[in-house]
Amino acid sequence: MVTAAMALLATLIVAMELGIGFSQPQSIIGRTSFPKGFTFGTASAAFQYEGAVEVEGRGQTIWDTYSHTFGKIIDFSNADVAVDQYHRFTEDIQLMKDMGLDSYRFSISWSRIYPDGNGQINQGGVDHYNEFIDALLANGIQPYVTLYHWDLPQALYDNYTGWLDPQIIKDYARYAETCFMKFGDRVKHWITFNEPHTFTVQGYDSGLQAPGRCSFRLWCKEGNSDVEPYIVAHHTILAHAATADIYRRRYKPTQKGSIGVSFDVIWFEPGTNSPEDVEAAQRAQDFQLGWFLDPMMLGDYPSSMRSRVGTRLPKFADSDVSLVKGSLDFVGINHYTTYYARNSSCGIINLLNDTLVDSGTTAFPIKDGKPIGDRANSIWLYIVPEGMRKLMNYVKNRYGNPPVFITENGMDDPNSPFIPLQDALKDDKRINYLNDYLTNLLASVKEDGCNVKGYFVWSLMDNWEWSAGYTSRFGLYFVDYKDNLKRYPKNSVTWLKNFLGNSV
Repeated sequence: MVTAAMALLATLIVAMELGIGFSQPQSIIGRTSFPKGFTFGTASAAFQYEGAVEVEGRGQTIWDTYSHTFGKIIDFSNADVAVDQYHRFTEDIQLMKDMGLDSYRFSISWSRIYPDGNGQINQGGVDHYNEFIDALLANGIQPYVTLYHWDLPQALYDNYTGWLDPQIIKDYARYAETCFMKFGDRVKHWITFNEPHTFTVQGYDSGLQAPGRCSFRLWCKEGNSDVEPYIVAHHTILAHAATADIYRRRYKPTQKGSIGVSFDVIWFEPGTNSPEDVEAAQRAQDFQLGWFLDPMMLGDYPSSMRSRVGTRLPKFADSDVSLVKGSLDFVGINHYTTYYARNSSCGIINLLNDTLVDSGTTAFPIKDGKPIGDRANSIWLYIVPEGMRKLMNYVKNRYGNPPVFITENGMDDPNSPFIPLQDALKDDKRINYLNDYLTNLLASVKEDGCNVKGYFVWSLMDNWEWSAGYTSRFGLYFVDYKDNLKRYPKNSVTWLKNFLGNSV
């Protein structure tokens, strides 16, 4: 059997043989450079975009609670209004159509469908999403729907702590099935979860996102970082599997859709060529992507997790494995950046992240005093386009080349009151980022045979970025938060419009 470290080493060797170094491919590309049927879109999330938090029966979520808790959001903002897409979706759909986009990835707010997470359906929420989906299709834009983008109904957390209790599996599956019934005649691509690794670790290990649980009592009122992330992850995987089973048995035969998950994936380069760091890079990937994708593709958690986490890592019953393994029709990848990974026994830097301690790795974007790439606004986002190609080859080699959608990719600029509007619209850095990542993605498809089916930019417009609030601007469109949320096209809009109309 090939070990995890050998698998990563083989991928790195293949990468070198393919010429995937840290030099940028230089070429002019466009829509027709990609295979026929390849879809291009933008991505969003209900809580970051919709606003209208008390409109037409919507219930409260854990992110409403968290964002209104003092000190949790860097600029003390909340998403009560966000960019008000709930009321302005007609305008926003026209922006997408004008750019020539094929598709739009958005999430449904669970608490708009079931205000208390279960119980009675809220018809107002159903009517809204029906109208939204119909408007997209009327403008030639395919909806790609995320069922859970972190906004758990607060009532489920209050009643039984949400993802920490197995009851969540049944409640989530019921909510998802309601969406299949109400919208599945038109929605052909379902994403059960967005970034399960992120909400598991940030919400239940470091406590830096809702519901804000961790072992560090100076920051979190409650939680146990040693075990809760693994419990939450396990219930999430089982909820996905139960939902996929329902969809395939009851709805797919007539609706003809597909179902997947969007995973957050940093690409990890070994910090050195030493066997210890090569193995550490693989463990870092095991504790990130493998934690969730290995069970769904291979039937169990990575062996490195089993050996290092021990009895704290839940086990799958035989009946679970039969549902979990093979439960994906496609793999969604949210990829932004690349880090160096090194072997680590612990260290003070890891003490606030128990899952990182368990992995025995440290990951940094700097080596020998030099950053791995130019930095965007976010302190975590370094621009390393060749990581996209390496990651696609890793997924191909480890998981048998499944269908892949890049469900998020993009970079942010700062939101500064000292930057004039005309300067904020000149986002050449974003244009270069998108061009270079897409060039590497194209190489993975055309030269390496990776089975990539689509690409979604994060994001259509500037929005509320979770704990970063409004300090970060990821949008193709600038949103003027001081003037009625007016949308202004950045230079990247023109670039993308040309890209999509390019007949290369």
